[in-house]
Amino acid sequence: MKHKKAVSAGGLLVAMGVVYGDIGTSPLYVMKAIVEENGGLQTVNTDFILGAVSLIFWTLTLLTTVKYVMIALNADNHGEGGIFSLYTLVRKSSKYLVIPAMIGGAALLADGVLTPAVTVTTAIEGLRGISWFYDTFGSNQNIIIMITLVILLLLFGVQRFGTDIVGKAFGPVMFLWFTFLAISGLINFSGDLSVIRALNPMYAFRLLVSENNTLGIFILGNIFLATTGAEALYSDMGHVGKNNIRLSWPYVKLCLVLNYLGQAAWLLQAKDNPELMKDVHLNPFFESLPHGWLIFGVAFATIAAIIASQALLSGSFTLVSEAIKLKLLPRLKIVFPGTSIGQMYIPSVNFILWLACSLIVITFRTSTHMEAAYGLSITVTMLMTTILLYFYLIKSRHNKLFSLLITLFFASIETIFFISSASKFFHGGFVAVLMACLILFLMVVWERGKIIEERESEEIDLNEMLPQLQQLHLDESVPMYQTNVVFLVPKMDGDRIGRQFLYSILDKSPKRAKVYWFINVEVTDEPYTKKFEVDMMETDFIVKVKLYLGFRINQEVNVYIREIIHLLMADGRLPKQPQKYSITPGREVGDFQFVLVDETLSNSTDLSKWDRQIMQTKLWIKRHTVAPENWFGLEYSEIKHETVPLVIGKMKKPELVEWK
Repeated sequence: MKHKKAVSAGGLLVAMGVVYGDIGTSPLYVMKAIVEENGGLQTVNTDFILGAVSLIFWTLTLLTTVKYVMIALNADNHGEGGIFSLYTLVRKSSKYLVIPAMIGGAALLADGVLTPAVTVTTAIEGLRGISWFYDTFGSNQNIIIMITLVILLLLFGVQRFGTDIVGKAFGPVMFLWFTFLAISGLINFSGDLSVIRALNPMYAFRLLVSENNTLGIFILGNIFLATTGAEALYSDMGHVGKNNIRLSWPYVKLCLVLNYLGQAAWLLQAKDNPELMKDVHLNPFFESLPHGWLIFGVAFATIAAIIASQALLSGSFTLVSEAIKLKLLPRLKIVFPGTSIGQMYIPSVNFILWLACSLIVITFRTSTHMEAAYGLSITVTMLMTTILLYFYLIKSRHNKLFSLLITLFFASIETIFFISSASKFFHGGFVAVLMACLILFLMVVWERGKIIEERESEEIDLNEMLPQLQQLHLDESVPMYQTNVVFLVPKMDGDRIGRQFLYSILDKSPKRAKVYWFINVEVTDEPYTKKFEVDMMETDFIVKVKLYLGFRINQEVNVYIREIIHLLMADGRLPKQPQKYSITPGREVGDFQFVLVDETLSNSTDLSKWDRQIMQTKLWIKRHTVAPENWFGLEYSEIKHETVPLVIGKMKKPELVEWK
């Protein structure tokens, strides 16, 4: 597979449709939030407006352009980006790097829930500016909520059918959207070219210390909304390629800046208008549109909001899928409804996101309240990405002092944004934080459980069991259980495998077979690896297979085993298994049975209370997520489930005393 996406007109359009949805819809609500949070139109003056645009411009420049477009896009993992791809690049540097990866991933998923709610609600609220709508419904927010909920229901509902057809239109539509932003902004900007002064960083600094700024440094919590989509530039790199992002970003940034300058120019004219001062729902984006453009602007904004939400959904599915492959989350059912290999649909994640978005709309009701909750968690993700980027720069043999200075520079900026956004906690930010904590808890349980199993689980050397396995393999007094018996082994170091699998073959009910297969899947740091190793231990009845699959490859074990057995037979390493009865003439591969071991924690296991709680929680979650046969593509294979007690660590002594 080609991982490097070539630069092309099509690639640039796709980049606009996939990458810039979130950051492209920020002009809908950023200036609105800044003015409202300061007390409304009557509290702002020229320096305040110019300072706000200056802060937006330099935030976009430093965080989006410098950090993500210029630096982070270099940290590509065979063309893939995002916090988990970055983690796989650097995880060998320290075992503790899984902590920022988990925190960043959880925060990104949680904060992303707010994106559809905020953008769609803001776009629909623009309908109030249309006279016939206002005359009919007035300021009735219930109508806005109902329309928003219907749009969200349709958006999440169509995910199961794939989005190939509409997805092709995303690029051209977003290109027209950015052009619309530029033109509408330029119309207002041309009426007062003096607002170009806002590009001077001194205006940004003055605003932070100005008495007219009632929020002080906490105004940065609203400024940050202009760059919440920056993480998507990096996360979606695999869909479009970094060169397409780098070449399309200047146009996107120019359009965004022109629109913000246009809104600033309009605000300078509107701040002394008594009628506009009375408008509690004032949105500079819609108000600044030329007369007659409003209906078109609302429709366009709604479409852009839907595209931004679709990009978020695709990114969330990819993020969860990567976390599952890296064993940071339990297995969930993944469906591929479209023709594109990169397009996936995770029903449980889709349902949770829809439910959370809908509840946020119903609970917060207005975009103003949602904006108060928006952006807090994404600052955490950006900080975690910065930490991982430091280790990437070191690994890439950059000067340590240079790497440290770059890291401290961006970490300082993001820490300031985090502190300013933390003021949103009691105004709704707690919702995103709570969701992030729930996702993080799940990740911690899964990761900690894996560590406990690897540390304490009992393994047996297969070499010691070879005589018994050979005797059972040849013992005709025992009925043939199956031609090929396959065990999926979560860990296989050398010739050592978990005790429970040999217990199943020899003790549970002796399983005589022509071939015993032990399959271990190892997820590689590269996204699209498809390799395997075979060790038959100098026998013709034991096959140990290590499958090396990239973190973006489906783990369809059944397909891979069929291919491997044909290769082994062709090489003469495995005897052919001719079938007397078969609908396939000359069939030389026998039947298979996959034995799936369902583990329950043994009461005899001597673990600390904390570790026992972790393992019991993990096993409970495991029972309520996707079955192993569905995850490994074994739905149509012959499967047997066996329950085996999971003995971890030392066995408790019964301490029985004989009655005399």
